[in-house]
Amino acid sequence: MCGIAGIFAYDSSAPPVDRDALLRMSNSMISRGPDGEGNWVSENLRTGFAHRRLSIIDLSDSGAQPMQMDGGRLMITYNGEIYNFRELRAELEQQGRRFRSESDTEVLLHLYDRDGAAMVERLRGMFAFAIHDCKKQAVFLARDGFGIKPLYYANDGRTLRFASQVKALLAGGDIDTAPSAAGLAGIYVWGSVPEPWTLFDNIRSLPAGSTMWVDATGAGEPVKFFDVTHELERASETPEQWSWENLRNALLDTLQHHLVADVPVGAFLSAGLDSATIVALAAELQPNALRSVTLAFEEFDNTEFDEAALAEKIASHYDTSHRTERLKGADFHAEYRRLCSAMDQPTIDGVNTYFVSKVAAETGLKVAMSGLGGDEMFGGYPSFRQIPQLAETLGKIPGMRCAGQLFRKIFGPTISAVKSPKYAGLFEYGTTYADVYLLRRALFMPWELPNLMGSTMARDGWEELEEITGRRQQVDSLHTPRTKVSALEATWYMRHQLLRDSDWAGMAHSLEIRVPLVDTVLFRRIAPMLVSKTPPGKRDMAASPTKPLPDTVLNRSKTGFAVPMPDWLLKNDPAALKQGYRGWLRKIIEDCYA
Repeated sequence: MCGIAGIFAYDSSAPPVDRDALLRMSNSMISRGPDGEGNWVSENLRTGFAHRRLSIIDLSDSGAQPMQMDGGRLMITYNGEIYNFRELRAELEQQGRRFRSESDTEVLLHLYDRDGAAMVERLRGMFAFAIHDCKKQAVFLARDGFGIKPLYYANDGRTLRFASQVKALLAGGDIDTAPSAAGLAGIYVWGSVPEPWTLFDNIRSLPAGSTMWVDATGAGEPVKFFDVTHELERASETPEQWSWENLRNALLDTLQHHLVADVPVGAFLSAGLDSATIVALAAELQPNALRSVTLAFEEFDNTEFDEAALAEKIASHYDTSHRTERLKGADFHAEYRRLCSAMDQPTIDGVNTYFVSKVAAETGLKVAMSGLGGDEMFGGYPSFRQIPQLAETLGKIPGMRCAGQLFRKIFGPTISAVKSPKYAGLFEYGTTYADVYLLRRALFMPWELPNLMGSTMARDGWEELEEITGRRQQVDSLHTPRTKVSALEATWYMRHQLLRDSDWAGMAHSLEIRVPLVDTVLFRRIAPMLVSKTPPGKRDMAASPTKPLPDTVLNRSKTGFAVPMPDWLLKNDPAALKQGYRGWLRKIIEDCYA
């Protein structure tokens, strides 16, 4: 796990690579890679790569980056882990290729040399990388299927700059920092900035599961190679009546791959089914005691949100080397500035991951597994029940959306004075799965944006957002309520918030967070089960370990991982506290880029 950056002056009129800018980009990401750094600039000064290294696989200097092949014919800077790299290497060696390191990085170079852009179809893991092809004078960018690892870029028409963080691009300079109306509207609606936008109009995210080719003619459009909805559509052609054995084998397989490392791999452990299942399966697969970490909050002592006691019971049950850390408001305030500095894009979440990563790193871990993805894949959220109920009811009434819009305009002010504004939009946004999902997840509804960011910017931002928001309607092509909600949760909440927060929060402490339940191979393997009439749920997932989870865990009601962040953040700011989410978001945005 690392930090990458690069400058590609693809147009002949562009100035040569600025070595100092490249160094500034790299230095801004030291926490992503404290184990080493590397910089490379091509002989013609048109391309420069930087790399910050967190050594996980091949700890020797032979795994250092940027890494070259054939004297610089190919050059790579890469962030991530390829879990099937040993199988790929064996295949390449059988074809006569020779390797000088034990790293997955070198496998990527040989795979690109053999397969070109099609290489991404063979990769199992989380990744974001750039390969410079000297012969073609081009740069190839790629990002993993679910978007676990970030990759941002800025293109001014002559030079492409890219990095693992928005703040790294800003540190390099020569970036137009005009605000993005869509990015700002996105965070007010969703609580995080949906890709491909950022808060800066000229900085974009390479979409999850996409590649991009950049040469002398400029940057091409991103090309998709993995899409959650498409995979579910394809699986619906051959639905599978799943069995406990098949599900267990699929979960064991992803755990086996996610344990690949040359350093110890630990786990985050809450009282939930997802992390408990991860710990239970990992305990089956490795002989040594797994290290586990639990985060608790003093404010939640003796409440339903206090997970420490039950997590400790799970740890004892599976004989892990366990540590519980209790966090209080004073700890949050002492760490707040560092947290904001690490937060690459503003978000209302991630605080819990930041602090549990801090604790994990303090125990000496460089890698920790998370149960993220279990709710999205196995239907764990209340949304899997609530969204179909409303969409299937109101969606059957002809003209309901138009009538609902009129209702909201007439009665909205009155309703909003005594209830959440969402009630005013119930009929307007209650007829399709995509609209109900927005209604359920949104912090502010689209018609509230003018009061938050001005009428013109709100209108422009929402119109631009609708280009991708409208694509949520693609889930209508899926055949079951379960898969429609699963696709929405995986491509919105999980991708734009949970995965992104896991990246910046873990990397703030030089900790690699792995997500075994968010895996393209696992997803393709269980997709035929998920599209069946009786798909496996969270309890089925939790029943997969040979040594069963404690009954107190299996029978516990879902509470979610609550964090008392608003109270901590706004405690000394009564005006912002009175504004609720509005005050909270504005403070986060300001402090993130302070």
